[in-house]
Amino acid sequence: MYILSPKQISLADKATIENNNIASIDLMEHAATLCFQWLHNRLQGQKIKIHIFCGIGNNGGDGLVMARLLYQHDYNVQCNVVNFSEKRTEEFLTNYNRLKELGEWPNVITNKEEFPEVAYGDIVVDAIFGNGLTRKPEGFTKELIQYLNNTEAFILSIDFPSGLFGDKTVVDTDSVIKSNHILTFQSPKLAFLLPENKQYVNTWEVIDIGLDANFINSLEPENHLVTKNEILDIYQPRNKWSHKGTYGHSLIIGGSFGKIGAVTLATKGALKIGSGLVSTYLPKCGYDILQISVPEAMVEVDDDTALEYFNIKTKATVIGVGPGMGIAEKTALGFENFIKENKLPLVIDADAINLLSQNLDLIKYLPKNSILTPHPKELERLLGTWKNDYDKIEKATNFSKENDVIIVIKGANTLIIDGDYKYFNSTGNPALATGGSGDVLTGIITGLIAQGYKPKNAAILGVYLHGKTADIAIQETGYETFTASSILEYLPDAILDLFRQENTTQTDTQNQPSQ
Repeated sequence: MYILSPKQISLADKATIENNNIASIDLMEHAATLCFQWLHNRLQGQKIKIHIFCGIGNNGGDGLVMARLLYQHDYNVQCNVVNFSEKRTEEFLTNYNRLKELGEWPNVITNKEEFPEVAYGDIVVDAIFGNGLTRKPEGFTKELIQYLNNTEAFILSIDFPSGLFGDKTVVDTDSVIKSNHILTFQSPKLAFLLPENKQYVNTWEVIDIGLDANFINSLEPENHLVTKNEILDIYQPRNKWSHKGTYGHSLIIGGSFGKIGAVTLATKGALKIGSGLVSTYLPKCGYDILQISVPEAMVEVDDDTALEYFNIKTKATVIGVGPGMGIAEKTALGFENFIKENKLPLVIDADAINLLSQNLDLIKYLPKNSILTPHPKELERLLGTWKNDYDKIEKATNFSKENDVIIVIKGANTLIIDGDYKYFNSTGNPALATGGSGDVLTGIITGLIAQGYKPKNAAILGVYLHGKTADIAIQETGYETFTASSILEYLPDAILDLFRQENTTQTDTQNQPSQ
């Protein structure tokens, strides 16, 4: 699913109007009617007080349409126009007049003294500012936003929380609506997926308003939200004539004294996702643990308590390296030699990323399309600090392009960056914030590459399934008792879920996990 920028949404609006010979006012009527229907379906005529706050642009026009439809269905509605400017869009004025024709005159707010009383249990519809906002709200408009945030009303934002920017970081945290839910038009918005905006975005869903799909495709957007539809396009069904050799040989390298669990979990991940063969290279102290824990895996050993020689005999298809490996001096030297000599596809995690960060010259030896899977702190060691989430994404994108690598930034809405193209994951929840979760992901991605998936697709599919295990499991485990081993337990359910029918066509997503 494409994630469209404010500029792309504006272009798609214009193209839809021109190519389909419809008026802008009719497109607004259609979009706002869908939002009304969403609310009407949930309230079913209940007399809950509904306060609609409309700006004087097209987002405000959407709010006026909703107000008119709610009045016509006999809801308890108060419509307010936030009069922060003398400018009006034509669509706003048309719908303002249509509302007056019903005999319903909106309350016009020009100062703080004119704020309506909003009580606990009321519903607030936020239609003040839309996706194209470029300046922070000021004056009484900012005071209104603060007032609404301090009420205990349910805040429903239309398209975008007022005060939030579509393509840059917030500069005044007190001037943004804190939405309980957002009905956003046509596509997800990048701002919804960034940790720095978490206080403004609780849950959201996409309302398809019928913008020209062919035109949107022609834009070739660089940002994507990965949903089941995208995963079904990636998934490779198995051939009945296949055998274990068909699905490759994964090699997992890692472990050190006291951290054999990490490499064990990665090994299990590669096996569970379907790698035909899996071998593990680890210190001698982990030999018995690995052989007992994962009897399906083959094992090679290095020095007693840490990796040093990287004297690998396995003829692997792909290598996952780093879980539990440590950064001892002898390990760092052995890792350097390994990186300089290796030609196989790599999935690089944990301490392998930390060692690269200490010796950035090694990055030039990485095979093209190597996958790095850092959590935020490991990413910071690799890239340096960043000003905000937009800056972080830009730095990671430049790093990916300059070094021909794929970066998987683990966390809420785990982000896969492949050059200019970015893929935000839609699955997962805070249950994944547990030790070993990332090690399992390393194994899963490694095992997918072994089976013939292209590295980017392996990363996208692996991250999606990894998150889906937690979405399924919490119905039984809750958040707290979910462990990294639970990912392995529920991985079959996550795969089978790909082929179950969806109950809805809309996207409904919540804050996502750390990993």
